[in-house]
Amino acid sequence: MEPEAGSGRVQKVRTIFKRFDGNGDGRLNREEMAALVIAVNPRVKFSEEQIGAILDEVFRTYSNYIQGEGGLSFEGLLRTYDDGAGDVDRDFDALRLQLDDSDAADAPVAMPESSSSIVDERERADPMPPLSRKQNVAPWAVSPNNGILYDNTWRLVEDLQIIIRRLETKYASKLKESSGGGGVTDASSEGAWSRDLGLGGGSISSDGDIARRNWEELGQDYVTFHRELVEIQSKANRSRTPDEVFDAHMGIGRTLFDHALYIEALSSFKKASDIKPTDARPHFRLGNTLYFLGRHSEARDCYISALDCAEISPNQLNYLLPHIHVNLGVALEADGMLLSASEHYKEAAIREPKHYRALKLLGGALYGVGEYRAAEKALMEAIFLKSDYADAHCDLGSTLHAMGDDERAIHEFQKAIDIKPDHMDALYNLGGLFRDIGRFQRAAEMYSKVLALQPNHWRAQLNRAVALLGAGEMEEARKAFKEALKLTNRIELYDAIRHLRCIGKKPSRSTSVTKKGEESPHTAGSSAGEGINEGVVIVEASHFRQASAKTTPRQWLTCALDIRAAAKSIRKEELEKVLRRLLYYLKPDTFQGAVKAINGKILSVLDGAVSGRVDVGMFFALIAPICSGSQDTRKRVAFDALVWRSHKEVGAISRADATLYLRWLRAIFLPVQGASAILEVQGTDDEASVSFPEFVEMFDDSDWGFGILSVLVKLESNDRARHGRKTCVVCSYPITGPWFKEVSLNFNLCSLCYSQGKVSQLSS
Repeated sequence: MEPEAGSGRVQKVRTIFKRFDGNGDGRLNREEMAALVIAVNPRVKFSEEQIGAILDEVFRTYSNYIQGEGGLSFEGLLRTYDDGAGDVDRDFDALRLQLDDSDAADAPVAMPESSSSIVDERERADPMPPLSRKQNVAPWAVSPNNGILYDNTWRLVEDLQIIIRRLETKYASKLKESSGGGGVTDASSEGAWSRDLGLGGGSISSDGDIARRNWEELGQDYVTFHRELVEIQSKANRSRTPDEVFDAHMGIGRTLFDHALYIEALSSFKKASDIKPTDARPHFRLGNTLYFLGRHSEARDCYISALDCAEISPNQLNYLLPHIHVNLGVALEADGMLLSASEHYKEAAIREPKHYRALKLLGGALYGVGEYRAAEKALMEAIFLKSDYADAHCDLGSTLHAMGDDERAIHEFQKAIDIKPDHMDALYNLGGLFRDIGRFQRAAEMYSKVLALQPNHWRAQLNRAVALLGAGEMEEARKAFKEALKLTNRIELYDAIRHLRCIGKKPSRSTSVTKKGEESPHTAGSSAGEGINEGVVIVEASHFRQASAKTTPRQWLTCALDIRAAAKSIRKEELEKVLRRLLYYLKPDTFQGAVKAINGKILSVLDGAVSGRVDVGMFFALIAPICSGSQDTRKRVAFDALVWRSHKEVGAISRADATLYLRWLRAIFLPVQGASAILEVQGTDDEASVSFPEFVEMFDDSDWGFGILSVLVKLESNDRARHGRKTCVVCSYPITGPWFKEVSLNFNLCSLCYSQGKVSQLSS
C-alpha cells in the first residue's frame, strides 16, 4: 500500500527516488543505488568493495521490495529510511533538492546548535546550514544497529572531526615539505571511512594492511591535538547517563580508528568496554584496533570476549557475529593457526551464507593446511557470489596447481590478473606454475612483471634466474642471480651461482629448478622440463651395494629425507593450539608449514574416519621419533605417550598398543616399505604387558620396527656439513650433508640424487 502522498517526508523520499531513477522504470537498480549512496555522502570516499558490500546488505535486507532484475521500489527506499538506514533530511539537503511550496511547510525545523569549546570553528569550517548533525559523518554513524544514538555524541564527534582535519592538514603539509613539494596526496582527502563497510561492522582484512602514520612526528601539533582529544573524552565522561557515556566513547573511538589514530582509539574503546563489559561491540572494536597495531594475541583475546558476550544476547547482535568470527580467524592466521582459523570462517559462512570474503578466507586457510578439495569448493562458492573477486581467483589457481590441474589453474591466475593487472600474488604464482611445467620463458616474463611492481622482491629475482637458466639464457640468468644476491645475502645464492658456473663449463649436465616457495634451486622430484634428467640413469636399488656397514642403505635414505622434510615444516583445532604453545618460537609462516605437513602426513592417517578427532597420545608417540633429542630419549617419550593413553598398569603398555603404534609409524613414515604391512608376533597375547626394554627391542627391529631412526639422527647432525668444492655428478650442485662416493669409478653423489637412485650416464 502506497504511503500517504501529503506527507512532507514521503515527498522528499519520492523526490530523491525520481532523481536517481535514471531509466524511469520505477526501480533503483544497483548502479542507480550506488549513485545515490555516493551522492548523499559527498565527503566520503568509498571503495568499490565498500559500495558492493553496502548494496549487498540493502538488496538482501529489503528483498521483499525487489522484483526480478529491476531493483528497489519506491516503497523499499522509503522503508530503508523508516528503518534508520539513512536520514531523509540530511540526504535531501546534501542533494540540494527542493520541494514545492505546499510541501515545504512539512519539512522539519532545524535544531539550534549547542555551545562547544570549538563550536565557532565548526561553523566556520562548514558554511552549509546546520540542518542535520549527520551530514558529514561515516555511514556507520547512522546505522540502525550500531550508529550514534545521542545528540551529545554528535556534538563530540563533530568537534573531534575538526581537530582531526586540522591534524591531517598539518601532516599532509609536512609530507609535502619532506618530499620536495610534489606528488603527495593530502592526508585529509584519503577517505576517512575507507575501512568500514558501513553496515556489517567493519571487518579487518588480511589481504592488505593500512599505511600507518607516525603522528608523533608533528611534535607540538600532535601534543595540541592530544590535549584537545583528552578534553573531548572528558566531556564524554561527564555525560548524564552511563548509556550516553558508552555511546560517546564508541563514537569517539570509531572516529579515531577510521582516521588511523589507533593508539588514541584504544582508550575510548577500553572505557566503553568497562562501562558495558557484557556488550560485544566494544570488545570487537578493541580487537580491530589492537590487530592494526600488530598486537595479534591481544586482538584474539578481545574477539573471544566479544563472542562470549554475543552468546549472552545472540538475537541483539546477530548482525555482528559473522564479522567477529571472520576477524578472529584473521587474528589466528596471523599467529599461524590455520586449522583454528578455518573453523571460525566456516561459522561465519554458516551464519551469513553470502559472506563471500569468509568463504575466500576459508579456502585460503584450507589450502594452507593441504586440504585442497575442500579449499576448491569454498573458493568456487566465493567466486560464485562475487565473480570479480581477484584474490579468490588467485587462491583457486594455487589450489588447482597443487591438485595438478594446471590448465584450470592458469585460467584462474589469468582471470585474477585481468580483474587486477597489478595483482602481484597472481603474477608470482603464475610464474611458479609456468616454471614447474617447463615453460621457462613465460615464467621469466611473469617474474619480470612482479619485479616491475616490487623491485626488491628477491624471491622473484631468484626464480626469474632459475627460469632463465631453464630457458637456456645463461648470461641473463647469471645477471639475475647476481641481482638476487644483492637483495639478500643468503648462502643458498652462493651455491646457486657456483652451480651455474659449474654447468656452464659442463653443458651436458642436468639442472634443477626452484619450486614455488623454496629458496634454493636444488629441489627433489622437479617436473620442470624435459631437459632436467638428460644424461641421468635411474639405477635399481639392488645395484647399490654398501661399501661398509656405515654406508646408509639407499631405500632408507629416501624415507629419511621425506621424514626430514615433514619435520622441518612442523598441525585439528585443539591439537593445533597445543602445538602452538609447544612451538612458540616458530614464526607464523613456519608454523603454518609445520601444521600442513603434520595434517597431511599424520593426522590424515589417525583420522581415517574423517571425524575431526584424533588420538592425542598416539599422535605424540608418532611424532616423538622426528623431534630433537637422543635416540633413547625419543623412544622413551614415545613409550611414555603410549603409557599415558594405556589402560595397563603404570610403566607398561599392551602388546596390541605397541603393535598398532609400529604399524602406524611405518605406514606414515615408510610408505615405500609397505604401508599395509602388519606386525605379526606369533604365540603372544595381545593383552600381555610390554615394558620399556621390550618396547625398545620391538622399535629397533629392522624388519618390523623403525630402525631408520639412526639414519634420521645422522641426517640431523650433518645437515649443513660441506665437503670442500665437491659437487654431485648428477645435478652438479655443491654437496652439503651426507656425501656418497662411488669407490670403483670414483664419482660423488649428493644425498638427494643417491636416494632417488640417480647416476650420470657419463659415469656409468
